[in-house]
Amino acid sequence: MQDEDGFDAFYAASAPRLVRHVYLATGDLGRAQDCVQEAYVRAWRRWDDLRAEDVDAVAWVRTVAWRLAVNDWRRGLAQLKALVRHGPVPDVPAPSPDVVAVRAALETLPRDQRAALVLHYFSGLRVREIADLLGVAEGTVKARLSRGRTALAPLLRNDEEDPSWTRS
Repeated sequence: MQDEDGFDAFYAASAPRLVRHVYLATGDLGRAQDCVQEAYVRAWRRWDDLRAEDVDAVAWVRTVAWRLAVNDWRRGLAQLKALVRHGPVPDVPAPSPDVVAVRAALETLPRDQRAALVLHYFSGLRVREIADLLGVAEGTVKARLSRGRTALAPLLRNDEEDPSWTRS
């Protein structure tokens, strides 16, 4: 069983100082807190081993937090290099009113029906593929598709523009 009291005291005594150290190195308080927190999570998982091996736990956590911060810095540098090499991501146009309406209508459906409809109509999967993916019977997928279409029809009907657009 882990020594929770010992870990809690260790954390309370050392965490603020380690956050300050990583913050001073990174210049980003939120990132420093995340790195130190992740280091403490890893220490918690190994707490019995760290205590049994008589390891300097503060040094261990500091090393892990520092490595996490360096990895973040390297990842950011790689992203910066990619940005310089490829340029900024082009602006994505706003969704059309139709897409917004479909999304809003889908949000009103139960999650299972919404998943079946999106997988079938937007991802192009067949009923058998959806059944395998979701781990349900094909009949269940067919029922979800039918119920979903029935629920969506009145929400998406636009009789003024084109009365023939609805699917039977």
